[in-house]
Amino acid sequence: MTPALSLYQRIAAEMRRDITSGVIKPGDKLPTERQLVERFSVSRDTIRDATAMLINEGLVERVPGRTGGMVVRDRVVVTFHASWAESPGAPVSEADSWITEVRALGLTPTQDFSCRMVTLSSEMAHQLRLTEPGPAVLRRCVRYVNDRPSSIQDTYYPKWLTDLVPDLLSPEDIKIGTTRLLAERGIVQTGYLDTVRARMATPEEAGLLRLGAGTPVLVKTRVACTADRVVRLTVETMAGDGNAIEYEIGGVEPITGAR
Repeated sequence: MTPALSLYQRIAAEMRRDITSGVIKPGDKLPTERQLVERFSVSRDTIRDATAMLINEGLVERVPGRTGGMVVRDRVVVTFHASWAESPGAPVSEADSWITEVRALGLTPTQDFSCRMVTLSSEMAHQLRLTEPGPAVLRRCVRYVNDRPSSIQDTYYPKWLTDLVPDLLSPEDIKIGTTRLLAERGIVQTGYLDTVRARMATPEEAGLLRLGAGTPVLVKTRVACTADRVVRLTVETMAGDGNAIEYEIGGVEPITGAR
């Protein structure tokens, strides 16, 4: 038996229907707290519980300032086709693939890059098949869709590799992509092991991605190797309410048709 909804849950459900049906559109403000109190004949605390539920679901966000309020979010979901990017033998950067995906939706992609030396954790060293934790270069890319943070991509390159290819130390975006750069230097990545999981965001992730309370993240971990050695670890942390990952296995033309 489905448990009965509490009063604030029923109010949240009604407002959710208004949002998902388009009665209240992305960018529109919700009625004020006073208006909602009068509409539903309930206390302010009940309304606050209902709107907090919508915030946690990522449907609305609180915009500060005198002209702010509770605003309906534009819930655009970007699908990353993980099988397309960095195909062995024909390296295409994940950045190129992601930018193409976002632009195909009629949206504007932007990225911020940074680069710094870090010490690997024991778990990261194990994933990179190193005998012990040590230094690595962390290349971070924070991705935005229409100026809203969408994902954080952290890629770790072990020191032995950056000694061979010091270009990886550049704090700027590598235009051809690091996968193609390494291939040109004779380090061709031939295989990838991906792991995808969902979890709650850390405080740092919530801040960088501007996530509302209760919004989970989708984390894709990719370990990449050449024919005989592991060369990088990429951890991509995505806002759970704005991203999807799709893989193609085998011949899928009857499913996808002509793209």
